[in-house]
Amino acid sequence: MSNDRAWAATRKGLFELRRRNGSWQIEQLSFIADPVSMLLPPDASGRMLAALNLGHFGAKVHASDDAGQTWHEVAAPTFPPQPDGAEGPPWKLDHVFSLERVGDAIWCGTVPGGLFVSQDRGETWTLNEPLWADPRRTQWMGGGNPAPAMHSICPHPQRADELLVGVSCGGAWRTTDGGSSWALSAKGMMADYMPPELAGDENSQDPHLIARCRSEPDVLWCQHHCGIFRSADNGATWAQLQARPSSFGFAVAAHPHDPLTAWFAPAVKDMQRLPVDAALCVTRTRDGGQTFEALRDGLPQQHCYDLVFRHGLAVDDAGEQLMMGSTTGGLWSSSDAGDSWQMLPARLPPVYAVKFG
Repeated sequence: MSNDRAWAATRKGLFELRRRNGSWQIEQLSFIADPVSMLLPPDASGRMLAALNLGHFGAKVHASDDAGQTWHEVAAPTFPPQPDGAEGPPWKLDHVFSLERVGDAIWCGTVPGGLFVSQDRGETWTLNEPLWADPRRTQWMGGGNPAPAMHSICPHPQRADELLVGVSCGGAWRTTDGGSSWALSAKGMMADYMPPELAGDENSQDPHLIARCRSEPDVLWCQHHCGIFRSADNGATWAQLQARPSSFGFAVAAHPHDPLTAWFAPAVKDMQRLPVDAALCVTRTRDGGQTFEALRDGLPQQHCYDLVFRHGLAVDDAGEQLMMGSTTGGLWSSSDAGDSWQMLPARLPPVYAVKFG
């Protein structure tokens, strides 16, 4: 079923959107002027979470029990005291980068590379010690963030104890026992920023985002710093794909029901990080990555300098509607799987994440 409600988490607040008479409209603004780094859409009871990154005042988490009408602050994830001589970045929460609901639990990914779980709807958080204590974690590096970023949390819809996560830069990791143990799951990813002999090192990969096909959960898509990858065996191996106008970008949206379909937001790599030829497009594959279409109808094709962040592209539960937000405040929607786009008649602050709910 198509969704008629969505949210945009931005540099200056959380915008709630409603679809009425075929178009999206701003319904409400929460946390005005505060940076909202991530949100978790409401469950059946109306419980939802929003993460704020308040700079000098730190990272905060707020909860709503009425689907975003009112909010109250709850505990933010906290790290244990850092032992003397511990390697890696400081054990201090920089910001919340991902939130995902798995049954009655909520999983939270952070910078610096921590994975937390809440069993009480986000009131309290527990650090996943097995992954944090893994000696390979100290080899993780920061990508666009100064410290490693836990940005992707991909539950297995048929197995509650199975989870795959993505780290920049630390590859992909999978647990099959609810987080008690973890194994690297990035074989086949390639990092051209590493020395040639280490390009395939699973623990050095920089997946920008990983998304799973809900109805065919063995299929995973990855927008990587060095290209697009797809796994058809639940992350055991990955195959690299080639797309035009670019295989570089940050965002990926996996069709919830069709394992052959996914969408990406291409850009020029590294120092520029702008749309190719200053013309915004979304690329779509409908054959498992053998070919890609560049979808441009309704998107700016001249003097466009919008970049789409990792969580800035979303697909709804039906696989029909898409929403995309940019670093310069553009917000576009599509009701025909990306064939055509309509821009929201408002310029928002820079968009960090968009979610349907």
